[in-house]
Amino acid sequence: MSDTLKIALVAEGPTDFEVIQAALKAVLPNPFIMTLLQPEATQPQMGGGWGGVLKWCHAAQQRHNGSLDTDPILMDFDLLIIHVDVDVSTAQYDNCGPAVTKLAQQNNWGTLPCSQPRPPVADTVDALMSVIQSWLGGATPGDRTLFCLPAQSSDTWLAAAVLSPGDFRLTEGECDVNLENRLANLPKGQRIKKNKRDYQVHAPRITQHWTQVKILCTQAAEFEKTVLNTISVFAALSLDNFVVIFPPKSVD
Repeated sequence: MSDTLKIALVAEGPTDFEVIQAALKAVLPNPFIMTLLQPEATQPQMGGGWGGVLKWCHAAQQRHNGSLDTDPILMDFDLLIIHVDVDVSTAQYDNCGPAVTKLAQQNNWGTLPCSQPRPPVADTVDALMSVIQSWLGGATPGDRTLFCLPAQSSDTWLAAAVLSPGDFRLTEGECDVNLENRLANLPKGQRIKKNKRDYQVHAPRITQHWTQVKILCTQAAEFEKTVLNTISVFAALSLDNFVVIFPPKSVD
């Protein structure tokens, strides 16, 4: 692993990129460069949203069988992050069209919707994780693959950073599926619309107030733990492969 980490991100959309990048700036001790693999302008057939992530996972299993660490397309990256918002647990395959519904049946993908009673949100996260892994099929997560599942969406992390901890809009916390709309309906001058520009402007507050975000969002704390564990394991493996060759002792 180089000093500058090379990170690949598969995400629902460009605003999620801004949120996750800001979170990583708070978490990672190393500088990094993150590349958005999905959505990707040269692959318009994939589309965006969680359906685009699903199609990327399906394409990965068609392209490569085995650990994603050994996928030729991904081998140059130090980390692969796969992002899906937890509110996808309330969706169904029909939302992505009949072709996806047919693929779900043919490939025996996990059942949607899969939302569990909440709070807490952990049971729903576990159920959704199983569904995402079913999309990958034989393309199994490797040591350098990790998942980012904000509850109910990455908008929650932004809201937790820009609003005061006691704000009534955060009362439902990770169980509120409407925080995106709540941010867009803030008083004039404070509104944050769901677009790349607005999220670029406000995402640095996630980095600045990351401790607050973790307190309010269990999935943010879980993401940090997963990232740091992955980095430490990978660093340990690198050290295990490090050989020190001592020069021969001089003979008097």
